[in-house]
Amino acid sequence: MDNRVEDHLQITDLINGWIHRDLNEWDQLRSLFHPDGTIEVTWFEGLFSDFVSGSERMGASDIRTKHLMGNPIITFNGDKAIVETNAIIIGENVKLNVGCNGHNRFYDLVEKRNGVWKLFHRQSIYDMGTFTFPLGLVEIDTATAEKYPREYAALAYVLEKSGFPVKRVFATRGSELERKMKADGQAWLNA
Repeated sequence: MDNRVEDHLQITDLINGWIHRDLNEWDQLRSLFHPDGTIEVTWFEGLFSDFVSGSERMGASDIRTKHLMGNPIITFNGDKAIVETNAIIIGENVKLNVGCNGHNRFYDLVEKRNGVWKLFHRQSIYDMGTFTFPLGLVEIDTATAEKYPREYAALAYVLEKSGFPVKRVFATRGSELERKMKADGQAWLNA
């Protein structure tokens, strides 16, 4: 019998709380992370509080996003947990009429402090992605798309063309970056 049912529920609520980003509910989004929490995703790396400010700017731009979250897989060690969650990132630039569907996994380090679970560090592993064309085919700049790993090229393209450039290479399925991320996560969990 799992004696961590309440912990599972709290962490699942944190993961599902990502809906606040899609709904422009910034105060609720801020509440998901510890004050010193950090995030590394395609267009942003740094403190989560700064990510929320960047997300506010994105929310006022021509790019629209939606995140569909799967059920989290949680590995506990005391008041720490690693949480891996399948997600689909749907995005589009409404002026350019080009979008993307990106399949990723959020890889989260979560801590229970003062009796409350919150995210401490979020990263993403990109599995695959495709372009979408909401109003019919439009020509894309293939040279821009080809700058990025295939697994997130469509997402990075939409982000770059919307003013939110991707500045480095991120983990993709089976990559050395994914292996290192998971090894570092295990070391953190077991420290």
